Amino acid sequence: MERILLKNLIHTFSIDLVNWYSKNKRKLPWRDTKDPYKIWLSEIILQQTQIMQGLPYYLNFITNYPNVQALSEASENEILKMWEGLGYYSRAINLHKTAKIVSKDLKGIFPVTYKELIKLPGIGDYSASAISSFSNNEVVSVVDGNVYRFISRLLGIKTLINTPKSLKEFKAVTMKLILKDNPRDFNQAIMEFGALVCRPATPLCNGCIFKDNCYGYQNDMVFNFPIKNRKNKIRNRFFNYLVFKSVDNQTIIEKREKKGIWQNLYQFPLLETDKLIDNEEIIKHIKTLKFLKRIGSIQLFNNQNVIHKLSHQKISISYWIVNVKIIKSKSTSFDKINSYPFPKPLSNFLSIFKLQ
Repeated sequence: MERILLKNLIHTFSIDLVNWYSKNKRKLPWRDTKDPYKIWLSEIILQQTQIMQGLPYYLNFITNYPNVQALSEASENEILKMWEGLGYYSRAINLHKTAKIVSKDLKGIFPVTYKELIKLPGIGDYSASAISSFSNNEVVSVVDGNVYRFISRLLGIKTLINTPKSLKEFKAVTMKLILKDNPRDFNQAIMEFGALVCRPATPLCNGCIFKDNCYGYQNDMVFNFPIKNRKNKIRNRFFNYLVFKSVDNQTIIEKREKKGIWQNLYQFPLLETDKLIDNEEIIKHIKTLKFLKRIGSIQLFNNQNVIHKLSHQKISISYWIVNVKIIKSKSTSFDKINSYPFPKPLSNFLSIFKLQ
């Protein structure tokens, strides 16, 4: 079925789509440039992130790091601090790695071809396709979540998405449809159409310019596409943060260096358990620590545990305030703690705790 529809669409689809885009596109700062550095920055920020959430981060990065050399000279802590609250922090780590590679090994010249871009940390097929087509007008199609949804509904493609097989199939289809003399606008347009018209839960089918040729619409199957794998089972975790506070306003923080969530960000000492625990169990744990002298009061800061949801994890968080006289190991002043990058739950906690 999709082959027949594709044959009918192939001569008019790209022109109609780009014409729609020219009239309906949102005005966004990274669309007004062909600078591969700025386009790369926007694409990395917008991975797994809504445009309105990512926009202020993009503007902040461009202001502080107007070129790849400036970004490469920043410390990882500075990058992570600026990224704070955006999530998926491996993006920021790879952002910094790529900036250093481009600055040092490529003499500050940011690549503009798919073949060169795909070699860099944090740049996969989608990002390499987007950057090369937007900056260099390279004829290579982009496939993101919006494209999977739009094209699968349009052509009735029943392949499971987010698999190597589906990427190869959708790339082949979009390469047949792409406007060869204007891949830049075609790629922007196909993603914009998926974002604004062929939306996930509330598609604007009645006003869609492709509804007469849309497999999903014509067969009353719009919400059957795209076909996804079953969701992974959610992992429940219980985090107990020990927020030490000495009489001279010192505390203990540590860097999360193991692979996993929030790698290279900072946190208070963490006790992870398999269920919620009470004061007695916290006290037993604290008594095993050797860097304290004279433990004072211990109290739960949040009467109700804070729930933080990630894609495949549900984290129940408790903040235990531990007043002590002296911290005998390396400590950090609460007055300077805001200079460190923290996961969002901890930065939210600190914004409240420091007001009290």
